[in-house]
Amino acid sequence: MSPWSTQLVALDVAGTTVEEHSAVYAALREAVEAAGAPVADADLAGWMGADKREAVAALLAAGGVPAGGALVEEVLEDFRARLAAAYAARPPHPFPGVPQALARLRERGVKVALTTGFDRGVTAGLLDQLGWAVGGEGEGRLDAVVCVDDVPAGRPAPWMVFRAMEATGTTAVADVLVAGDTPRDLRAGTNAGAGAVVGVLTGGVPREVLAAEPHTHLLGSVAELPQLLGLA
Repeated sequence: MSPWSTQLVALDVAGTTVEEHSAVYAALREAVEAAGAPVADADLAGWMGADKREAVAALLAAGGVPAGGALVEEVLEDFRARLAAAYAARPPHPFPGVPQALARLRERGVKVALTTGFDRGVTAGLLDQLGWAVGGEGEGRLDAVVCVDDVPAGRPAPWMVFRAMEATGTTAVADVLVAGDTPRDLRAGTNAGAGAVVGVLTGGVPREVLAAEPHTHLLGSVAELPQLLGLA
């Protein structure tokens, strides 16, 4: 990928651009287990980066609890409440160097979009805490935010990448860099046909796990993207 061909970077949120101390997975486990379904570590790991509604339904079923629509919605509400409480007790923050890296990319004409397995309500609250917004100021300025409830299906489907392209006027998927900290992030970028698919290690997924997925690069952090693209 030529540094000058990159028009859009589409980045996951929790574990990729934002340090939230794995609160999302703790809240997800607690909400599902409160509904009577034990959650195995391997099952939880398999749903990292996914649509949280889909994850709840699957984890309930794996734990032997019939996952009817009403129960899934109840567990989702419990999950949202637990996550909000966790964020209030220990506020999330950008990983070191990430705001500056995103500002640098935008200075050099690269658009920045966030994509997330959170719904719009959870995402809005998180971004408010960070001071990040579409059309915001300085290091908190974004070009687009795509949530899982904006598209027909979450990762590994490519729809959030395509919606980010639509929102930013990016017409060639070869000009898109997708980055994330989970296997589902890398599969979504690959399924979209992105010109670069970058795994980052800030989310705690072992390097060997990400290395086993289709990717073009593995980086320690999103903060390294300007250097990767020759824009530092």
